[in-house]
Amino acid sequence: MPYRVLVADDDKEIVEIISDALTDEGFLVSRAYNGSQVLDLMQSEKIDIFVLDIMMPEMDGLETLNQIRKDSDAPVLILSAKSRDIDKVIALKMGADDYVAKPFSMDELIARINAHLRREQKRERKGDVLHLGTIELHQSEWWAAVNGVSADLSTKEFQILSYFFANKNRVLTREQIYSAVWNDTYGGDLNTVTVHIKNLRSKLGREGHRIKTVWGIGYKLEGDR
Repeated sequence: MPYRVLVADDDKEIVEIISDALTDEGFLVSRAYNGSQVLDLMQSEKIDIFVLDIMMPEMDGLETLNQIRKDSDAPVLILSAKSRDIDKVIALKMGADDYVAKPFSMDELIARINAHLRREQKRERKGDVLHLGTIELHQSEWWAAVNGVSADLSTKEFQILSYFFANKNRVLTREQIYSAVWNDTYGGDLNTVTVHIKNLRSKLGREGHRIKTVWGIGYKLEGDR
């Protein structure tokens, strides 16, 4: 899905020039001409990165930045005719991620936007990966690895491992596992849980020992407390 950039400047010509260039690069663009419009757009659209001018009416760029940071961690790039070092320092201290002085190169602006979005994507992916020992659980991509090598789990095996991760060090009955993974509260053949966990242990290799059998009750995934 394309990223959405919010471009805010009281100079409508600059907004249109930047918007056209970003659209040509495949971005979705939201336009604002003052700080109040920026905050209004934030309520109705998911903004992936902001490009803000400092000298805007009603609410200047720095106050807008301050309000953005109350609700969003998305990258903010300040675009301003103010090129003194002190202006850059103030903006960065207030939470801006970058500062580009006018006049600017469109190629450089787009390159900076792409660089910030790449870093944000890496940060999100890193936060989406859970670790236990040498096990890596890549939640959004639905795969797991042991010591950096894919464990080649089936969908149900991955779901069982995810359920164990969410309930680490807790004893889970076969009924609970079946209900969570097969989405069936009435309980089917519980032996299928046993078979899938046996296969899961095997595919986890030396980390398979972390899935403990609690006799007469069920299983638990042992990890750091």
